[in-house]
Amino acid sequence: MTTAHIARTDDELKELAERAGRDLEDASALEILQWAVETFGAGFCVTSSMEDAVVAHLASRVRKGVDVVFLDTGYHFPETIGTRDAVEAVMDVNVITLTPRQTVAEQDAEHGPQLHDRDPDLCCKLRKVQPLEQGLTAYQAWATGLRRDESPTRANTPVVGWDAKRRKVKVSPIARWTQDDVDAYVLEHGVLTNPLLMDGYASVGCAPCTRRVLEGEDARAGRWAGRAKTECGLHG
Repeated sequence: MTTAHIARTDDELKELAERAGRDLEDASALEILQWAVETFGAGFCVTSSMEDAVVAHLASRVRKGVDVVFLDTGYHFPETIGTRDAVEAVMDVNVITLTPRQTVAEQDAEHGPQLHDRDPDLCCKLRKVQPLEQGLTAYQAWATGLRRDESPTRANTPVVGWDAKRRKVKVSPIARWTQDDVDAYVLEHGVLTNPLLMDGYASVGCAPCTRRVLEGEDARAGRWAGRAKTECGLHG
């Protein structure tokens, strides 16, 4: 198994990602994760919003004690923090919690209260994007739970791609799954899910910027409702 200490140039990583994206398009989620673990070893991590622990669970079947990176923005629902704590307690993973440079109170003092209402892009940048970029410096590759069926902006998500912004290999092992596939996996393996998913929320983000979805809306409609914004910047 390779490790994070194998030096690869950006061009080598990009070529590796693009080739794997083609070769693994029809592979199972476990096969995609097996490739990632074998290729990057300790230089690979899973990121989780703790909406559910499906990708973390899949990765733990391939590599026990795999790093699972969670962004604690300071604005999460209590249920989300509870899901993180439960995942850490019962799953064979190493949960790493990242926090922004400033607390919410410090951010309020500098930028004014409720920045998420006045400039949600800046709030996401300060509380999500920057902490993740810092937290991923130790890794060459990271896994996400992105799925093509979640929204039009995610319809072309590759199973393995090149994250040019962070110069990392980005792995989306369940990109081809549907919500039914996720539900079936959760049921079969007893995977932890955020309780809010049973309370009308189809996608769980920060509390001030997330609402329940209405009948017929896509899974991401409850995020930044009433705004053109559909992504926090982690995947854009």
